[in-house]
Amino acid sequence: MKTRKQRTYVREAPLHIKGDFVSAHLSKELKQKHKCRAIRLRTGDKVKIMRGSFRNKTGKVDRINVKKQKVYITGIEFTKRDGSKAMHPIHPSNILIQEPDTTDKRRFAEKKQ
Repeated sequence: MKTRKQRTYVREAPLHIKGDFVSAHLSKELKQKHKCRAIRLRTGDKVKIMRGSFRNKTGKVDRINVKKQKVYITGIEFTKRDGSKAMHPIHPSNILIQEPDTTDKRRFAEKKQ
C-alpha cells in the first residue's frame, strides 16, 4: 500500500479506530505476565519515554488526545516564550508502559475463545 494511502487512512479514520492507534508497548515483565505486546493507553498508566528530548523520563499519563494521537505526561513540560509552562505532546509509539492502571478489572481479563 502506498504511503500516501496509509497516511490518508490514519488521518481520516473514525474515532473508534483512532483509539486503537493510541497504544503503546509493554515492558518485558508485563509482556510475559499478560502475554500481549501492546495495549491501549489510559490516563493513570505509568510510562517511560523512549525517544526524543525527554528520553528516559517517567511519569503518569495525564490526558490523551485521540484525534491528534498525542499523549500528555505529568512532569513533561516545555517553557513557552512568555515564560509559562505547557505540557509537551508525545506520540504513543515513543512510550513504554511500565505500570498500567489496574482499576478496571476487564482491562486484562482473560479472553475467552
